[in-house]
Amino acid sequence: MASREGNIEMGKKKLPLFSLLSLLCLTSVFFLLSSKAPSTPLSLRTFQIHSTASCDYSHGTWIHDPSRTPRYHNTCKEIFKGWNCLSSHKSNAPQLPTWRWQPQRCDLPQFDPLHFLRTHTHTAIGFVGDSLNRNMFVSLFCTLKSVSHGQIKKWRPAAADRAFTFLTYNFTIAYHRTNLLARYGSWSASDKHGALETLGFREGYRVDVDVPDTTWAQALSFHDVLIFNTGHWWWAPSKFDPVKSPMLFFKKGQPVIPPLRPDQGLDMVLEHMIPYVEKKARPGAIKFFRTQSPRHFEGGDWDQGGSCQRDRPLSIEQVEELFSVKNNGTNVETRLVNEHLYKALKGSSFITLDITHLSEFRADAHPASAGGKKHDDCMHWCLPGITDTWNDLFVELLNSKYQG
Repeated sequence: MASREGNIEMGKKKLPLFSLLSLLCLTSVFFLLSSKAPSTPLSLRTFQIHSTASCDYSHGTWIHDPSRTPRYHNTCKEIFKGWNCLSSHKSNAPQLPTWRWQPQRCDLPQFDPLHFLRTHTHTAIGFVGDSLNRNMFVSLFCTLKSVSHGQIKKWRPAAADRAFTFLTYNFTIAYHRTNLLARYGSWSASDKHGALETLGFREGYRVDVDVPDTTWAQALSFHDVLIFNTGHWWWAPSKFDPVKSPMLFFKKGQPVIPPLRPDQGLDMVLEHMIPYVEKKARPGAIKFFRTQSPRHFEGGDWDQGGSCQRDRPLSIEQVEELFSVKNNGTNVETRLVNEHLYKALKGSSFITLDITHLSEFRADAHPASAGGKKHDDCMHWCLPGITDTWNDLFVELLNSKYQG
């Protein structure tokens, strides 16, 4: 029989049975792989698996990981006293860095600070924003300082509030203080009977929506990477009392009539500042805009007896109770600000650094009564703490941008 002879006739040729079976197996495997494999080249597919496009870092779970240790110590002199929860003996301060953010479909690793310095030589990174951006700036500086054994120069380039250059790597990190992004200052009525005076305004704060604050205007030509934020001061009646000291918006040097609400003014500022940055930033600069950092006042706002005494992250149900817009809670500003940011950033070249939702869980990570104020500080963050995770995300997105 043909099978015993080990040969099968195919037309006029004969193939060994073993060879034919091997051919059939290889053909089947080829078709099976072809039907499942995407048309994207392997190298690009590998990158996409690890790229930010395949992972939503803003959704996940905080996992307690006792093996996780802080990358810098509370002796880092740049840590503002009110944020140094270890030195202030906040009861849960040692546990704060042991919580790890686990995104739903990927990992967010701790970045390697020494590798970061070595791969970002001759680079300048500028943080532009309010004290929450300073919180993040200090976290990054202390992390890098912990591994750098070379000389560090402290200076104020491009009108920065503070900056440091790691001379071995010619790497600069700077913080530019600005509350509204736009220029603002005290305004008083004059005898010229202008439009605002006619409407009964006697004093307030003039906000020029189309003029950048002088603290960061020069930063655009200096930095290779920029991280912006704004938000808290726009919902701050204690700073801009709507009756006694309202925000009065100006455009092209003239008051905007009718006067705007603060949220409308925020829209106008973003409408002008985002294109301004894109136009004036140095060629190839990478631009981030950080979303709103959540506050965690419970039982009232900061001046109404509100506090933040939790010692563990919140549950998702507790997060929604505190931050859902429909609940109009004490901390509703967080998601309201983001609505304005998302709208303004749409279509721009900015990368959105979305830290909001992952931070909403961390009611335990504020200085609270250890901040040294007359009220609980439920807005800024302990260092070491959650802003270290913000920087892990920042570095992950930055590396992906360079690789892309």
